[in-house]
Amino acid sequence: MMHVLVINAAVLALAMLVLWRIAVRIGDVSFVDAVWAGGMAGLALLTLAQVGADAPLRAVLIAAATTIWGVRLALHLYRRWRANGEDPRYARILGKAKAEGRFAIAALTIVFAMQGVLLYLTCLPAQLGILAPGQGAPGALVAAGALLWLVGFVFESVGDAQLARFRADPANKGKVLDTGLWRYTRHPNYFGDTCVWWGIWLMAADAGLPVALAGLIGPVFLTFTLTKWSGKPMLERGMAKRRPDYAEYVRRTSGFIPLPPRK
Repeated sequence: MMHVLVINAAVLALAMLVLWRIAVRIGDVSFVDAVWAGGMAGLALLTLAQVGADAPLRAVLIAAATTIWGVRLALHLYRRWRANGEDPRYARILGKAKAEGRFAIAALTIVFAMQGVLLYLTCLPAQLGILAPGQGAPGALVAAGALLWLVGFVFESVGDAQLARFRADPANKGKVLDTGLWRYTRHPNYFGDTCVWWGIWLMAADAGLPVALAGLIGPVFLTFTLTKWSGKPMLERGMAKRRPDYAEYVRRTSGFIPLPPRK
């Protein structure tokens, strides 16, 4: 198991170095968001390939769940980057370094190196769940995890599609999306993302307590970063400045878990 994890880390590090060089050449790191999702799909498939034909059904299910989620999200984020250009978040983070001629080193240390480490840790439950030996049919934890994954995948996919349609209409410029899933939570995509990875963790936990404990860092970190660090807080600060109606939307709409709107 350790041998495979080391190989995965080395492949990921090499990929991040190559992508960093591309980012330096084009002067934009924003596509790293698509790399985040696609990289997890890649790690799952790389792990499954190293296990080979002896992989239990649980491993195949985890690899499939991770790949389906990762490929969809990566394509969505890549298309958004191609349509909108540089992400304002990264422009703020790296703006001073770019002006001072330090863009390359800042992009490596602040973005690609950090993203690589966090990507690897977040994907740990999928890697461990695929690597763990198993016999017989998957247990109840796999079924529960698959159901939670499905809820999250639907929430994230539908939320992203609703937001894309809303932004595509010029009449909505400067307005706040408060219909569909966005009526019940300010972040259906983040909520869905969290459910997906808690679901994958549950599926991996079917392999036993050691795998469950070792992989717990993945969904815990993802939940923290989406709700307390670079996800929800950073996005909402920007929205409050750009959207006059956002404060009223915040007052009536749940911040994360879908709930009926407050009057």
